[in-house]
Amino acid sequence: MARGKLRIHLGAAPGVGKTYAMLSEAHRRVERGTDCVVAFVEHYDRPRTAAMLHGLEEIPRRQLDHRAAVLTEMDVDAVLARSPRVALVDELAHTNVPGSRNAKRWQDVDELLGAGIDVISTVNIQHLESLGDVVESITGVRQHETVPDEFVRRADQIELVDMSPQALRRRMAHGNIYAPDKVDAALSNYFRPGNLTALRELALLWVADRVDEYLKQYRSEHRVSAIWGSRERIVVGLTGGPEGRTLIRRAARLAEKGAGGEVLAVYIAGGDGLTSASPKELAVQRTLVEDLGGTFHHVVGDDVPAALLDFARGANATQIVLGSSRRKAWQYVFGPGVGATVARDSGSDLDVHIVTHEEAAKGRGLPVARGALLGRARIMWGWAVGLAGPPLMTVLLGTVHLGLANDMLLLLTVTVAAALLGGLLPALASAALGSLLLNYFSTEPLHRWTVADPKNIVAIVIFVGVGVSVASVVDLAARRTHQAARLRAESEILSYLAGNVLRGETSLEALLERVRETFGMESAALLERGDHLAPWTCAGRVGAGPPVERPEDADVDVPVGDRLALALTGRVLPAEDRRVLAAFAAQAVVVLDRRRLQEEADQARTLAEGNRIRTALLAAVSHDLRTPLAGIKAAVSSLRSDDVAWSEEDRAELLEGIEDGADRLDHLVGNLLDMSRLQTGTVTLIIRETDLDEVVPMALGGVPAGSVTLDVRETLPMVAVDAGLLERSVANLVENAVKYSPHGTPVLVSASALAGRVEVRVVDRGPGVPDDAKERIFEPFQRYGDAPRGAGVGLGLAVARGFAEAMGGTLDAEDTPGGGLTMVLTVRAAEDRGAARPGLSTGLAPPTAGGRPQEHPAPPERQAS
Repeated sequence: MARGKLRIHLGAAPGVGKTYAMLSEAHRRVERGTDCVVAFVEHYDRPRTAAMLHGLEEIPRRQLDHRAAVLTEMDVDAVLARSPRVALVDELAHTNVPGSRNAKRWQDVDELLGAGIDVISTVNIQHLESLGDVVESITGVRQHETVPDEFVRRADQIELVDMSPQALRRRMAHGNIYAPDKVDAALSNYFRPGNLTALRELALLWVADRVDEYLKQYRSEHRVSAIWGSRERIVVGLTGGPEGRTLIRRAARLAEKGAGGEVLAVYIAGGDGLTSASPKELAVQRTLVEDLGGTFHHVVGDDVPAALLDFARGANATQIVLGSSRRKAWQYVFGPGVGATVARDSGSDLDVHIVTHEEAAKGRGLPVARGALLGRARIMWGWAVGLAGPPLMTVLLGTVHLGLANDMLLLLTVTVAAALLGGLLPALASAALGSLLLNYFSTEPLHRWTVADPKNIVAIVIFVGVGVSVASVVDLAARRTHQAARLRAESEILSYLAGNVLRGETSLEALLERVRETFGMESAALLERGDHLAPWTCAGRVGAGPPVERPEDADVDVPVGDRLALALTGRVLPAEDRRVLAAFAAQAVVVLDRRRLQEEADQARTLAEGNRIRTALLAAVSHDLRTPLAGIKAAVSSLRSDDVAWSEEDRAELLEGIEDGADRLDHLVGNLLDMSRLQTGTVTLIIRETDLDEVVPMALGGVPAGSVTLDVRETLPMVAVDAGLLERSVANLVENAVKYSPHGTPVLVSASALAGRVEVRVVDRGPGVPDDAKERIFEPFQRYGDAPRGAGVGLGLAVARGFAEAMGGTLDAEDTPGGGLTMVLTVRAAEDRGAARPGLSTGLAPPTAGGRPQEHPAPPERQAS
C-alpha cells in the first residue's frame, strides 16, 4: 500500500489560524468529493473555529481514565477502521494520555500515513525539537511537548499560516483566542510583541530553509546548472594567506544586507603546488567564518578557477568574493591569475567582487589558472615552439652561415625551449623535425636526406639524445610537482579527518556531505549489509538519489570490511582518488560505531542510574520507612490490647507517637514521589506573582516552635514562582537546617532583593560542610557525615534544588561566617520573569500542544508558626 501524504500547517504562535486553515482545506476537499474526516480537532471554544466543524464527519474520540479524570484522545483504531482518504489531526506535538496506543500524536499520524491515509495536521514553531533552546531563550518557556524536526521535514507539503504580531494581539484582545480572564496575563507575558516577532522570524526562516531544500532537490533532479538567485549565497575564495580574514568579514557584511544571506568559505587544495597554505591560518579562518554564521569547505581541484566556479554553481551561489592578486607586476606574463579568470568565466549569473587588502602585490599571488601537469596553455605554447621553431630557425640560418656546430646548438636551443614549455612530446617533435631539417639544409650533401660524413651522423644522434633527455627531465619535474601538490591536498584532508577523530565532532551525515562536496559527487551513502530479507540497509545518506539498495548501483563503491560499503554517484573517480576515499570510508565507519556506542552508553547510563536509585530506594524502604511503621504498629497494638489499662496520659503519648510516625512517613513518601517526578521530568508549574511573606511562613509549620527566626520584609518585590514548589523547597531547607543546628540555636530564614532577583537564605550554626562536599549533598540519597539511619532517605536537598531549578532559580550552599552552613535559594523577581528558564510560565501557563491545563503538585499542608 502506498504511504499517505502529510500536509502541515505551521504557525508562529497559538491563535494565528492553523486549525481554521486546516478546516477550510477540509471543506474544499469535501466539496470536490474527497472522503475527508475529522480524526481529532481541538477548537478551544473559539466560535469561528467551532463553526468550521459543521458539515464534516467526526470520528468519535477514545476516552481514557487518568488521575480520577476522564480525558479524550484520537481513536487510531477507529480511524484505521473507517479508512478515509484524508484525516484531520490537530496539534501534531501533543503528548497522549498514558495508556494510549502511542506516546506522541505524531506517532499516531505516522501510523495513519503508513496505512495509506493522507493526513492534514498543525504545529507551532516552538514545538520543533531543534528549536527548544532558542524558543526558551526568547520566551522563557521550555516546551516539553515536541515533535522531531525530521518528521516535519518529511512532510509532502508545509504551509505557513502567518499573522503579524499586532494582528494577533488584536485577536487576543477581542477574546478570539483565550478566555477574557486570561487575556491580560497572556498579552503581558507570552504574547508580548517582542516574543511574537521573534517566533514569527523563526517560523519564516525555518520554512525558507525547507523551501531551499526543495529547490536544491529540484535542481539536482533536473540537473539545473544555471544559478537561480533566490537568496544571496556568497562564496569566499581563500588561499590560506592572511588576507582571508578580510575577505570573510567583507562577505559577512554583504550577506547581512540581504535577508537570509549565507557565506560559504572555500579553500581549493591542489594546483601545481606553487602556493602553500598555512594550516594554522586556515584553522583561524575556519573559526572566524563559523563564528560569523558561515560554513567552511575544503575542496580538491587542480584548476583553481574552474573548481571555484564549479563549487559556486553547485551551491547556487550568487556572488564570489576574491582578494586582489598578491603577485607582482612582472608575474602577470605567466597568465591573468585566478581573480581575472574567475571574473572572465563567471558569466552573467555570478557577481565577482575583487577586494583590496594589505597583502596585494607583495609577491607570490594566487596560482595561475592551469590544467593537469604543465597546464593547457603551456602545452600549447610548447607545441607551437616545437613545430614552428625549427623551420623558423632554419630559415634564419639560411641567411647567416654559421657552420654545422652552431646550427646544431641553435636548433638544440629550440628543442630545449619546447621541452621547458610543453614537456616530452613537443620536445620529441622538435628534436625529430630539427634533425631532419639539419640533415637536409646543413650537412653534406646539401638538400639531400643522406649524410656523407659519419661524424655528422654522430652529431645528429647526440642532438636528438640531448633534446629527448632535457624533455624527459622537464616532464618528470612537472609530474613530481603535480604529485606533490596532490599529496599535499590529500595530507590536508587526512589531517582534517584525524582532527575530527580526535575531537569526535563530525556526525555521519556531515562526514558524508564532506565526501560528496570534496569529490564533486551528486550523492553519498554508507550501506550496511543486512539479512536475506534486506541485503543492504542505509546507515546514512546525503544528496539526491543516493544508492540505498546495493553498492553496485553506485558509480563508485568502496567496501569497508565485510558488512559496510561507501557508495557515491555522479561520476567515476580516477584510481588515485580512491586512497583518500578509503580514508573517508574508514572514518565513516568510525563515526557510525561511535554513534552506536554513544547510544548504548546512554542506555547503559540510564539503566545504571535507574539501578542506583532503585537500590538506594530499597535501602531506604528497608529501614527508614520500616522504623516509623514499626512504631505505629507497636502503638496501635498497645492501644488495642485488653491486658493493660492505659491512662489518659499514656493514650495521648501513644497517639502522639502514631501521629509523629505518620508525619515521618508522609514526609518520606512525599520526597520520594517528588524525586521520582523530577527524575522523569513530569514536574509542571503554574507560575504566578507571589509575595514571599505569604509563602515562607507556611513552610515553617513542620519544625518545632522557636527553632526558626524569620526575617522576610513586606517591602520585598514579588517573585515569579510556583507557590507550592517554593514552599516545599523552603520547608526541606529549613528542616535540614534545624536537624543539624545545635540545640537552642535557632535557624535564621531571611530574604533580600538584588538586581532583579530575590534570595532566600537559610542560615544554621551546625558543623558545616567542606567545599568538596557542597555539591554532593544535593545528590539523591545522600546523607552527609554520620547522620543516623532514621534521619531520612537523603532526598530533601535534592528535591529542593530540583524544584528551584524547575522554577528558573538556583540553590547553592555557602559557609556561614563563624561556622555553619547557609543555603541560598535564588528566584527571579516578578519584574524579570520574562527571561525565565525551563518550565516557567509567567502569569499564564504556556500553551501546550494538548491544550489541557497544566498540573502542579499541591503544597504541603503546614500551618504558619
